[in-house]
Amino acid sequence: MTMIIDCHGHYTVLPKAHDAWRESQKAAFKAGTPALPYPVITDDEIRETIETNQLRLLKERGADMTIFSPRASAMAPHVGDQTVAVKWAQVCNDLIARVVGLYPDVFAGVCMLPQSPEADMTSSIVELDRCVNELGFIGCNLNPDPGGGHFRHPPLTDEYWFPFYEKMCELDVPAMIHVSGSCNPAMHATGGYYIAADTIAFMQLLEGDLFSRFPTLRFIIPHGGGAVPYHWGRYRGLADMLKKPDLQSHLMNNIYFDTCVYHQPGIDLLADVIEHKNILFGSEMVGAVRGIDPTTGHYFDDTKRYVDALGLSEQSRHAIYEGNARRVFPRLDSALKARGL
Repeated sequence: MTMIIDCHGHYTVLPKAHDAWRESQKAAFKAGTPALPYPVITDDEIRETIETNQLRLLKERGADMTIFSPRASAMAPHVGDQTVAVKWAQVCNDLIARVVGLYPDVFAGVCMLPQSPEADMTSSIVELDRCVNELGFIGCNLNPDPGGGHFRHPPLTDEYWFPFYEKMCELDVPAMIHVSGSCNPAMHATGGYYIAADTIAFMQLLEGDLFSRFPTLRFIIPHGGGAVPYHWGRYRGLADMLKKPDLQSHLMNNIYFDTCVYHQPGIDLLADVIEHKNILFGSEMVGAVRGIDPTTGHYFDDTKRYVDALGLSEQSRHAIYEGNARRVFPRLDSALKARGL
């Protein structure tokens, strides 16, 4: 029987003390004073936020497991300095680890990184190593634009990123390429910035030759791959013009898209254009789009309905719902096998 593994979940409704501490941390940095100690948050507080939100919806919508990371819009590495970013990443990742500890059969942890815009990737390497080796996490969220909407960082193919990629390959973990909140008023965060960043990341990878250097590196581009599947012919043509190999051999052994596309025609196009071996089920529930679609009467982010309606073969259904996630996240696969799954 196929498991339903949601590759894209964020802890979006958190204990109030956690969010309050973040505001105090930002205020302390602005005032030049030490941050307050992180508050005591009980297991019951965590259970309340999870059981009334992600866990409830997971059960109602028929999924089995969520790959879970801190709230993307609040990663905000551009706030404060490296010290602020490191502490914020640590407390957010520790909270994810506590969720996983309370519900080990339902959640698998993915970490955020302290990618302060003025810093290199050293602190991010340390945090990734901590989260994988000490907290048992299975991957990370990598922000291609830590400055929050200005795209001043080098492309993902630049040597700036290479030490981090080396650590990813050493640990055998993938990264979801995921920006955070936008501090650029010209870019709405979830409607403009996220989709633009997904698309820009794909084009950066197309222009380079990253995977010949790091053949085991794996990236998930969320939100259905941004604009990429819709413009697949454009990118095939650009690869040809730039004298790159065809997309399947150049990129698609290392890049995957999720199903966080919130209408049936969008999912239909994704499944028609992109090989099913490159699609991972995801919903990002209780995330960017939380309302009910008036044309269907169902929640926009109930993406399992769309995938179920595709009429997939059993092989493709298993790949999208379970097999691809286990292949892209080998540490998850190992954990599930240890449980006899």
